[in-house]
Parts: sequence; structure tokens; C-alpha cells
Amino acid sequence: MLWLRGRRAVLTVDPTLLTGAFHRIEPAIRAALARPRVRPLVVGICGSQASGKSTVSAQLVARFCEQGIQAAALSLDDVYLTRAERSTLARTVHPLLQTRGVPGTHDIGLAHSVFEALDSGQGGALPRFDKARDDRAPEAAWAVLRPDTQLLILEGWCVGALPQAAAALIEPVNALEEDEDADGHWRRYVNAALAGDYQRLFARLDMLVLLAAPGFSVVRDWRIEQEQGLARTARAGATALMSVPQIERFILHYQRLTMHILAEMPGRADLVVRLASDRSVL
Repeated sequence: MLWLRGRRAVLTVDPTLLTGAFHRIEPAIRAALARPRVRPLVVGICGSQASGKSTVSAQLVARFCEQGIQAAALSLDDVYLTRAERSTLARTVHPLLQTRGVPGTHDIGLAHSVFEALDSGQGGALPRFDKARDDRAPEAAWAVLRPDTQLLILEGWCVGALPQAAAALIEPVNALEEDEDADGHWRRYVNAALAGDYQRLFARLDMLVLLAAPGFSVVRDWRIEQEQGLARTARAGATALMSVPQIERFILHYQRLTMHILAEMPGRADLVVRLASDRSVL
């Protein structure tokens, strides 16, 4: 399923499958909004690739806006570094940083600017990233952040994640790490990035919600389904659509931190919604 936000197409999953997640998250946010606040409420929604984060976030924004509570959503995916910036990282740090996704491939300063605009009561713009072109969308396509926004949802596959212990980085978790990061330089760089500016960004969260996949093994099928939807709706000139083998390689970049999140985050998240392999709620 596809819905449009401004000029940007946003991939979603069947929203009926995520009704259970919506009905668990919405009351928790409503209760938090009812408490006295000096700034807008910021809710983080974490979940593996293609788990339905954007769908649930869109449903929540729509519901609250319908009820007179101005809400907006920002995806961590929308503040990726540009393709040119990632190319520079690939040349100067490690080739695997060309691929978007892991900590170190986002413009965290850009994300902070959204929060600063929100806190100032001035509003501003919500950045957008064009996955079909693997590059940041032009500013003309960015959404508007209204100055009266009361709720901002920050969603992303590693939102709220904590870095791993150094000892956990020694052994590779898959063939990608074993063959292309044998010395561990890439994963140490990613972990250090997560331990730095990302933690300062995540400190802005008032509530952390985890959409917990049943395991990393389901991510492959979920991500293939998502890419097929993107392929059906991509504009002419799109260059970043992936084949199944490319997707299977792509998700390996995410495996280490996804497994770490599924093991570590449930013990401290404010709300954990456990998903079945079809994304229905267990």
C-alpha cells in the first residue's frame, strides 16, 4: 500500500495488520499528552526494517490531528547523508559506509535542527529522503512542521538503540562482516557513531516504543515486500531499486544492531509491541 505525503511517496504495509499495534500505542501517547508539558511530546518508535513503523506513525499522526492535536512524524531514514557524502565516507573511512542505514550514515545535525525549531515554537521543515534515488529529496519536497505541533514521532530502525560493548564487536555476525570488515573497522566506526551524537538525539525522546519482530530471519521477506512496492510506484529515473540478492546483501548491514536491539531494548522500552511474522500483534 502507498500513501502520499506532500510530493513524497511513503511505503507502508497493510494497515489492518497493525491495528493491534496502533491500539496499544495510541492510549500510551494520549496519557503522556495529558500530563503538563513545557515543550512538545517526542515519541520514538523503533522497529526492524519494514516492520510497519511508518504505517503506525502515519496512523497515529492522522488520529491525533483529526482530534485537534497537531502531530507530525519524522523518520530517521529522512535524515540520511546524501549519496555524495556517503561516497566520501566510503573513500575515507570504509567502503561499507556507502550503503545507507547504519549509524554514521545519518545527518544528525539535520535531525537536531527539527527539534530546535519545534522547541522554539517557530516550526520549520521536515526533511525527506528519496529511497528510489538513494539521495536526499530536494527541499521543495520537504513537509512542513507547524509551529503549534504538540506531538512529534521519531521513527526508525535504530531509534533509541544503545551501542554494544567493545567485546561484542570482535566476532563477525554474518558473511558481510567476515568478508568485508575482517578487521572490524566498519563496525567499530558504526558503534562509535551510535555512542556519540545519536545518544544526544535519542535523549530528546519522552517515550520509547519498540515494534519487536519475532527475529531477524523475517526481515528478508518483509524487506523484499517493501522493495516490490517501491518498484511499482517509483518515478522515472529511479536508480536504487534492488533485486532479491541485493536486498539479501543490504539487510546484512543491519543484522548486528537489529539483533542487539531485539535482545536489549525490551528491558527498558516504555512499550513493547511484539509482532508475528505477518506483522500482526502477538
